[in-house]
Amino acid sequence: MHTASFEGVRDAARQLSGVAVRTPLVESPALNDRLGGRVLLKCENLQHAGAFKFRGAWNRISRLTPDELQRGVVAYSSGNHAQAVAAAARMMGTSAIIVMPADSPRVKVEGVIAFGGEVRSYDRYRESREAIGEEIARTRGSVLVRPFDDPFIIDGQGTTGLEIVEQAAEIGAPIDQLLCGASGGGLIAGINLAMAALAPDVPVIGVEPAAYDDTRRSLAAGARMTHPPVEKPSICDALMTDRPGELTFPINRRLREVVTVSDAEVAEAVRVAFRTLKLVVEPGGAVSLAALLTGKVETRDRTSAIVLSGGNVDPGLFADIIQERFVP
Repeated sequence: MHTASFEGVRDAARQLSGVAVRTPLVESPALNDRLGGRVLLKCENLQHAGAFKFRGAWNRISRLTPDELQRGVVAYSSGNHAQAVAAAARMMGTSAIIVMPADSPRVKVEGVIAFGGEVRSYDRYRESREAIGEEIARTRGSVLVRPFDDPFIIDGQGTTGLEIVEQAAEIGAPIDQLLCGASGGGLIAGINLAMAALAPDVPVIGVEPAAYDDTRRSLAAGARMTHPPVEKPSICDALMTDRPGELTFPINRRLREVVTVSDAEVAEAVRVAFRTLKLVVEPGGAVSLAALLTGKVETRDRTSAIVLSGGNVDPGLFADIIQERFVP
């Protein structure tokens, strides 16, 4: 049985070669001056389907047998995994049904449809997306492509970390710390696999929305925990999981720490990304930048690598944030 590993990350890199975008690792003199150190930004907002999720989706779906491809795939996601699965499925010539929250950003729903996916909406507060997805897979004989608790997904996401280390070395900027958003944990788990093998002394720091700090709570408790009930959803829709993944949490126990950021702090990071970096980054993709801008992680005289994990932001919300009309 396949398990996520650094060897799997290496294999995923071969599987993704020529298909996924080797996204740039960029540096901004203005941001460096502001933070007193070097900041290297891994721009996964420029990946296929606008987020890192394509890496894992392609690594999983491209390995399906002809019979499995004929039966199609099903996935559940708030948006980025949804679009990635739909995109990879279309490239592989198979069908995709995506279970999405009814309150998903319209841009993400439209993205799935544009890639040829079929959307099945559900109430995230009253229904179980896992149960719905598993039922569809069972009744249709489709292959369930989980958003993070799948070793091929973790391996695929880990290629992000592999590229960061390679690209930092290419520009002569060995990193002192790496920051990445933590949700179900697939991306940061894959990155941890890569960093443990290639740069074991470089700390990996997780970042979560303040109200969705299940990874932070789980690390403190030594077991998978959820967060208290939330009165208002975060603008970081991509990071609103209720607990770390069963496969990802053991890997992510090597995290140095997890810091949290508020929606107001994330909104400011989205503005800085647009105004200073000239990049469109969705709130969930901007949490690591928010952690640096707020001083929650020391940056002075250090080289910090951060992952801008996605750029699929609702246009209306983006306009409100940029024009400072957004009220948390």
